[in-house]
Amino acid sequence: MNEETLYPLRNTHATEQDPQLWNWAHNATLGNRQQLRRPQNEAELQQLVASHHGKIRVIGSRMAPGRMLDIAASGDLLLDLSALSGLIASTDDTVTFAGATLLSDVYDCLTQMDRMLASSPGVISVQTLAGAMATGTHGQGLQQSSLADEAIMIRLLMADGTLREFTPQDSEFGAVQVSMGALGIVTAVTLRTRPAHIYTCFKTALSADTLEQDLPQWNRDFALSKAWWFVDDNQMHVWNAREATAEETQAYQQNNREVVKQNEGEGNSQLNQTIDQTLEHMHRDTQIRGEGGKQFRTVTRFRDFSDVTGDIYQLFCRGIAVPQINVEIGVPLAKTPQIISKIKRWYAENQPHMHYPIIIRCTGASSGWLNPSAQQETCYFGFVVYYADDGTLSEAGLHFLTEVEKLLAAEGGRPHWGKYYNQSLYNWGAIYPQWDAFRALRSQFDPQQKFSNDYLAKLFD
Repeated sequence: MNEETLYPLRNTHATEQDPQLWNWAHNATLGNRQQLRRPQNEAELQQLVASHHGKIRVIGSRMAPGRMLDIAASGDLLLDLSALSGLIASTDDTVTFAGATLLSDVYDCLTQMDRMLASSPGVISVQTLAGAMATGTHGQGLQQSSLADEAIMIRLLMADGTLREFTPQDSEFGAVQVSMGALGIVTAVTLRTRPAHIYTCFKTALSADTLEQDLPQWNRDFALSKAWWFVDDNQMHVWNAREATAEETQAYQQNNREVVKQNEGEGNSQLNQTIDQTLEHMHRDTQIRGEGGKQFRTVTRFRDFSDVTGDIYQLFCRGIAVPQINVEIGVPLAKTPQIISKIKRWYAENQPHMHYPIIIRCTGASSGWLNPSAQQETCYFGFVVYYADDGTLSEAGLHFLTEVEKLLAAEGGRPHWGKYYNQSLYNWGAIYPQWDAFRALRSQFDPQQKFSNDYLAKLFD
């Protein structure tokens, strides 16, 4: 598979008035706009699915790579379920949302209830709840796993138009948790909640010399841990968070529940030179000058950094949605030290061009059959290349993605389903113990492959 197929260029002239429906990044068409349907309620959706005999795909927020959503034949349907969103019900320790609810709305609702999920949020909150679960979206921290692991009920619209509700007591629940839309349409999800905790996040810049030992230790010592590895400069920027003390929580409450910066005005400038060098690489790669672009804000915020106190969504749901090529591979946590050493050796030998720091997050094991964290504590290595203004991509940056993915795949890595990856590198049956069981369930739930497309057919058939 060549890079042009793996990492499509962006159409900078695409608009919402085009007859073709584009994915969010405008690097793939999903189908013709005439194929789009917008049911207004669950009953209307049921009727639409039951009566349709072609292929059907839900487009969600269109954040996924286009290949996951595309429909080829003119008689096939693309579904916009944005009307089926919002809070459906709540109890003292659960919330039930419609599947098309944006994560930002889920988090806002929980905050108003003074509740939170046990799972740490992913950085981008404009995904739909069902889409984020279906692709294994996760945050950071070994005390939790993915968003899908907080579900205790998933309502699925089957290919024949009937509704089924799955709970952890059902043998198929692990398959439904992370299904890539291959089993049916998720119309509602009940999630466990717990009282909201306030966290203090300690931000540190340090050498990557002992990263092999440091990374597992950070994740054992702190509830939440995230790191950015600036390989060119052998530098780390690390966020380690623990629950706030009573004094820190009081200061947060007195600040109208807004993020409190510790040592205001005394930010740490230790990473500033590294940030300037990274920005220069990004400017050169994207042909964008100045610092007004959103992509540059993702690293400029590391300048003059300081420790902060806030809730989990304020601190960790900080993603900036910018069209990009994003590759993220999860590897067994137990193998992570040796994998870090392997990346260091590869970098020393090849001196590749670094477009952006490597993002490192770890999670606990997942019960989802096809979750990249299935049955094992996992360390995720994330790689980003931003699009230039003309829709092109840095060839050197893409070469780095391609080569590092090969390295991680050879170590038993599992790619994040909602991001980019080279399918030819993976033996799915070998890395997912429940792979064949999922394939069998897909055939049982959707014998006519109504919810399939070329992407899913290549995976499972």
